[in-house]
Amino acid sequence: QVQLVESGGGLVQPGGSLRLSCVASGSLFRFSTMGWYRQAPGKRRELVARITTRSTTNYADSVTGRFTISRDNAKNTVYLQMNTLKPEDTAVYYCNLYYSGTSVYDYWGQGTQVTVSS
Repeated sequence: QVQLVESGGGLVQPGGSLRLSCVASGSLFRFSTMGWYRQAPGKRRELVARITTRSTTNYADSVTGRFTISRDNAKNTVYLQMNTLKPEDTAVYYCNLYYSGTSVYDYWGQGTQVTVSS
């Protein structure tokens, strides 16, 4: 069983920055693709950014150039640095761990609220 605990959300003005963190329990982290997703009210959950075990990254078009995902395997932690935030970035942000080996594991955190407003 893996637990994912997100932190770093909050209220920020447009143009501001936040850094989200997600700490994973257990031993799967370094062997897993980690992702950040978000869900705004009335909308579907969408992929924001993803980082593989080899640190290959991909981003949603809407955040490319503004957000950066990174990981620290020694700390079992994945980060999402969010810069130049916009009101449309307002959402609950979720951390995801996806492991595909002899078995498949797919875990989610509880989410952290990010609100961009003046």
